[in-house]
Amino acid sequence: MERGLFITFEGIDGCGKSTHARILAEQLESRGHEVVLVRDPGTVPIAEKIRLILLDPANGAMAPACETLLYEAARAQLADEVIRPALARGAIVISDRFFDSTTAYQGAGRELDPSFVAAANGLGSLGLAPDRTILLDVDVEEASGRVDDVPDRMELEGRRFRSAVRDGYFELARRDLDRVRVIDATLPEAEVSARVLAALDGLGLDLEGARP
Repeated sequence: MERGLFITFEGIDGCGKSTHARILAEQLESRGHEVVLVRDPGTVPIAEKIRLILLDPANGAMAPACETLLYEAARAQLADEVIRPALARGAIVISDRFFDSTTAYQGAGRELDPSFVAAANGLGSLGLAPDRTILLDVDVEEASGRVDDVPDRMELEGRRFRSAVRDGYFELARRDLDRVRVIDATLPEAEVSARVLAALDGLGLDLEGARP
């Protein structure tokens, strides 16, 4: 392919994004594709340092606008250093979160002005947009039981915040049915994995024989 594919995984904390992003990467690699697996924020040294600031519970006084711009700064570094070059050489990039997270968490969750969030996303993504987004959905209570024993700053937010984020994701999916595919993440792992593969229809990938 002349240009690679950009696939993102989204959802509230505890939905299983990281697990299914890794499973999909292994499935596609088994079909001979070059796959670059990243997480946003993070992956590259500068973005990982910003991630530490963002998720440190000691930074509870962080303003929502500051939070948003730090996420975008980390995203811009990741996009410039890894994502854009990988797509240019024809690789498949799978990202655990991208700009939809900012729309859901800072837009819906923090109730920031949508125009501010949209403008920030445009800058932080360097104009890149996913070809397909997998939204793994799980209710807030179940997701809360899946997070780490030592929650980070975002995971410490209450039920109201997490519910607003989940609603924000549903609104994203409603507005962009072609790109965003919603999958019930409470199903058994193998079934979720199979549905993730099915959600990649229309992207021109050879998935015959890919293990579910």
